[in-house]
Amino acid sequence: MRPLAIHTAVCLIALACPVAIAAPAAPQPLEVRIGYLGYRPDPGPLLSNVIPEPEDAGLRGAELAIVDSNSTGRFLKHRYQLDGTTSETPDALLEQAAQLHAEGLRLFVVNAPADTLRQLSAAMPDSLLLNAGSAADSLRSQQCLSNVLHTLPSRSMLADALGQFLAVRRWNRWLLISGPTAEDQAYADALRRAAKRFGHKIVAEKPWSFENDQRRSAQADMPLFTQTTEYDVVVVADERGDFGEYVPYHTWYPRPVAGTQGLTPTGWHKTVETYGAAQLQKRFEAHAGRWMNDRDFAAWLAVRSLAAAVTKLRATDVSAIRQLSLSDQLPLDGFKGRKLSFRPWNGQLRQPIPLVHPRALVSSSPQEGFLHPSSELDTLGFDAPESSCRLSEAQP
Repeated sequence: MRPLAIHTAVCLIALACPVAIAAPAAPQPLEVRIGYLGYRPDPGPLLSNVIPEPEDAGLRGAELAIVDSNSTGRFLKHRYQLDGTTSETPDALLEQAAQLHAEGLRLFVVNAPADTLRQLSAAMPDSLLLNAGSAADSLRSQQCLSNVLHTLPSRSMLADALGQFLAVRRWNRWLLISGPTAEDQAYADALRRAAKRFGHKIVAEKPWSFENDQRRSAQADMPLFTQTTEYDVVVVADERGDFGEYVPYHTWYPRPVAGTQGLTPTGWHKTVETYGAAQLQKRFEAHAGRWMNDRDFAAWLAVRSLAAAVTKLRATDVSAIRQLSLSDQLPLDGFKGRKLSFRPWNGQLRQPIPLVHPRALVSSSPQEGFLHPSSELDTLGFDAPESSCRLSEAQP
């Protein structure tokens, strides 16, 4: 046979015969278990017309995030499961956490006060805890825990968001009213810090010490209580709602009220609807039968950030997830118009802060004109030079 004929025959045979091509290996199934640890201390007696925080705040957000993560994870054969526990005492929560840890869980979302979070961190040093319940500034500035990241905004982030807005409006003279609880005093400290940062002047400070029922006496007491040097705005630190609801419209001067009541900075609110947030709000309301609040959103973000890391790594290794989270390689979408990321020095999630009143979104901080060398989001809360924490340099 001629060489050309042989070559042609070989080519025809090659075309006719099926060629075995190795198919890409199917992804291996991956089970991802995430623990939810919830404990909220008794807030004490509330006035009958003050709306309390839902008892399942936080948990419902984590549950919805599991649904969302399974919706996207099924393509990679990743299955997410939430092992949730809500306890009535911190000791009971520590026991439940120890049991989940013994079962092999190493990823946790925590909705608890700062002291309980510190105990959980020390008890499970080989785990990664995402804080969705404590706004304590100390956890972001001086007492950073190497195995804890934060999705709930700190008090300083909230106060800075408000301070920027008031600076834009030139409401620079503040009357500060603070309640007696430790949480109120911490919020007041954050407001003082924000006033100094953004050029405001606190013309007077007044501690709230009345024990009478403001529903009956606000009209008589508040005008006299707020009588002092002229101010542009009344800034309130009353996290529990003992008196702050009765400050608006009862001040000596006809002035706006802001802080924990009135114009309020918050991590999330029903009135946030842009950048796809309306769809998240609807899905949450269908799931929980109520509005999504800041702790629900923080827990939702915590689970979604873990899922994003697992998707990228195709693994649940705690050290790898922590390292990825503290890098700039894990941008997150939080329906706030910007990519979110964790600060490498203190583990705080960068995020815009809505400023709302009960029925409307007023603004969102950072405000235009407040610049930063790397990210304007870092104008809210403790920036790297202001914090002694260096999580990215520490081992978990």
